[in-house]
Amino acid sequence: MFVPVLGLACRAAPIPPDQRYPAGTGLEAHTVVVDGTRLRYVELGTGPVVLLIHGLGGSIYSWRGIIGPVAAAGYRVIAFDNRGFGESEKPARGYRNADYVHLIAALMDTLRVPQAVLVGHSMGGAIAADVALAAPARVRGLVLIDAAGYGTRWPWSLRLARWPVVGSLLIGLRGRATVAELLRSMYADPTKVSTGDVDQYYAPVAEPDFGPALRGVLQEFRFDDLFGKLDGLQAPALLIWGAQDRLIPQALGRQMAHDIPRVAFVLVPRAGHAAAEEAPEAVARSLTAFLKQGVPTIPADLAIR
Repeated sequence: MFVPVLGLACRAAPIPPDQRYPAGTGLEAHTVVVDGTRLRYVELGTGPVVLLIHGLGGSIYSWRGIIGPVAAAGYRVIAFDNRGFGESEKPARGYRNADYVHLIAALMDTLRVPQAVLVGHSMGGAIAADVALAAPARVRGLVLIDAAGYGTRWPWSLRLARWPVVGSLLIGLRGRATVAELLRSMYADPTKVSTGDVDQYYAPVAEPDFGPALRGVLQEFRFDDLFGKLDGLQAPALLIWGAQDRLIPQALGRQMAHDIPRVAFVLVPRAGHAAAEEAPEAVARSLTAFLKQGVPTIPADLAIR
């Protein structure tokens, strides 16, 4: 979950569309209208489908280190900008958990995907779990990376942004410097965040319709709606957590793992909340091992302490 919300810094000009990911990668972005919303997506590879669902404020770019390795392992990888984010459409409403579940199912229908392994980061993890609970026959496996669903430690800016009046005012003050600061706070080692990373994250944030969409997400989406539900998961699950995640600490991840019937838990050292971006090689290795082998022996350290 990246939180590109507020800042008193002046807005900078975003990079032009022809420089935005996946430009220069060999991947081709496509658009499709799903459930009344225009979505942008990329896909690579052939084989069983792996659907990547980014977190709050993320986009296809969030998976830049994962798409290639997973496709090379023998899978059809699909990543998309979710409703309200990236280059996808940003309506003012339609951000309830159930709305996203319906959107994911409709996207799978549109792309002719009867069943997939869902990989979700942060808010996307909560969405992926909700889909697995609502439509178990369509989910072969579930990978939750630093997932929301059991609550988060919100930055002060995001807490203020949820207030009725002041939130609307503050969301309008979105600066590139604040995007950079918040992105770095998602890493254990903030020096790994490059200028190019900031450019890619800032580009959609600077668009006029981003503010109302973000406001809609903060008002409608529940980041704690998985309590008491995860024991109903039928799909095998892998939880991957950054050892130094400050936004959703590993204790919450371990609690999630404790509540899921068929699960393995992997801790990524020297990684923060954006584990798939900060340590893509480690995350891709764990993810492809899970895809090929299923749930390994449950580690002994899953007990809540």
